[in-house]
Amino acid sequence: MFIFEYYYQPTNNQITLNLAAIDIGTNSIHMIIVKVTSRQTFDVLVQEKEMVKLGVGVFANKMLSEKAFNAGIETICRYVQLADEYGVEHIITAATSATREAKNGREFLDRLIQDIGLAPQMISGKEESRLIFLAVNKALNLGKENAMVIDIGGGSTEVVVGNREEVLFKSSMKLGVLRLLDLVGNQGPLDKNQQKDLKAHIRSIADKIISKASQVGLSKVVGTSGTIRTLGEAALAMNGKNIINTVNAEIVKVKDLDKIVSKLLELEPGKRSDVPGINPNRVDAIHLGGLLLLELLNLSGVDEITLSDASLRDGLIIDYIEKNGQKLNSLVQGKDVRESSSLMMALRYETDIEEKKHISKLALQLFDQLKDLHGLDYSHRELLHHASLIYDIGQFVNFQDFHKHSRYLILMGRLRGFNNDELTVLAHLSRYHRKSGPKKRHKQFKKLDKNLRRLVKGLSGILRIAVGLDKTKNQWVETVNCIFTEDKLTIKIFGEESLDLEIWEAQRFSDTLSEFLKLEVEIVKG
Repeated sequence: MFIFEYYYQPTNNQITLNLAAIDIGTNSIHMIIVKVTSRQTFDVLVQEKEMVKLGVGVFANKMLSEKAFNAGIETICRYVQLADEYGVEHIITAATSATREAKNGREFLDRLIQDIGLAPQMISGKEESRLIFLAVNKALNLGKENAMVIDIGGGSTEVVVGNREEVLFKSSMKLGVLRLLDLVGNQGPLDKNQQKDLKAHIRSIADKIISKASQVGLSKVVGTSGTIRTLGEAALAMNGKNIINTVNAEIVKVKDLDKIVSKLLELEPGKRSDVPGINPNRVDAIHLGGLLLLELLNLSGVDEITLSDASLRDGLIIDYIEKNGQKLNSLVQGKDVRESSSLMMALRYETDIEEKKHISKLALQLFDQLKDLHGLDYSHRELLHHASLIYDIGQFVNFQDFHKHSRYLILMGRLRGFNNDELTVLAHLSRYHRKSGPKKRHKQFKKLDKNLRRLVKGLSGILRIAVGLDKTKNQWVETVNCIFTEDKLTIKIFGEESLDLEIWEAQRFSDTLSEFLKLEVEIVKG
């Protein structure tokens, strides 16, 4: 178990929260599950890695292969199931080079959204380098000295220079082990001429970037990623170094790496794993990664490299906590697991929490004042509250038809504490908070049994009006007062500002509640 530091100002309240990060890399797909507490640390509970090799062939034909596509979906689905077993509140998901460059990369991410309920980010190379440095900065004691961090992936190599306080330079190069493998065209040994040509190719891309990085000034080079750690471990093993469980902070001489790489370049793929420290899963391209690393180190003018266990997935966790630390302090204090889970979902999809709490307040005022008319009970009131917090999360995916995207995400989003019927109601409330209200001609609504259809109609009727009452998103409507007669419901709204737009919007969406209560609904300023 590893412990990383992160830096946000905790409150006096104790927080215990499980988060996960999935790194959809070109070579491997990784997941880390951590427990966050109110101390400035998080504990790593689980680390998973599957060498899916998503990027095989991508840089030659610009397509994820059907085999890699399906293996990637299957792997991530399994990771999500494991995260559920650990009660993970949020899974941060990032896709890198192969997904960025594949023509069907967007289709791959859409499958993750629709089938698994994740919200993957397709991050840029520079953002990837920033996140990697963030993780290294916590894993090693950099202090005030500048370090250049090199991360060799399957499709790209990230280079970033910085110190404990700031990032001074960052860049991403289209150099990676699977990209080089596509360029070479086979996994076999390389003769001297082939090595010369490949070195020239690497230098043509890397020379200018490494030169700029070096001009910033650096005292050491740090290497992270599986390729560099594997090569480093092989070099340490060659010198009789006993690795207990981590290579973090170990120093490797460039001359020792040169010996290992020279040997790997001469061997057939099946023989490379005979070299101590070389994993059989990496024999297809580890020799190319070694050649790439040596060229980068030679360009940097250093004679040693410090290894780090830090990675992109660690950076994703640290970045999330630093950005959301204060929010996490308040969110995890929901009155029960259901409210905490709803609030975490709202945070996950970057919803305005204060706005949603205001809409919940208005919705519950309506519910309570209409209880003699609608005949719904306290458990239904709670569902209305939770729906008010998450009804528009689909905007994170796409603004067009976001109410339908919200339904998807709620159904697939691993909300905790809700049974299947309750999740179905929440999903339908998000679907019907705007545009058309529930109709029997709608296929998904028609599938519900009679009692659930009635519940969705009643609660969505209230939610639609509450959402309308915050048309300008200024929370100007402070309270509502319901007055009903035999054939009419009048909803008086109170607030100091002009509420014309709120009245217009709420009136526009009052049709569903009017139909449910069988009353004319009029909304006026009190």
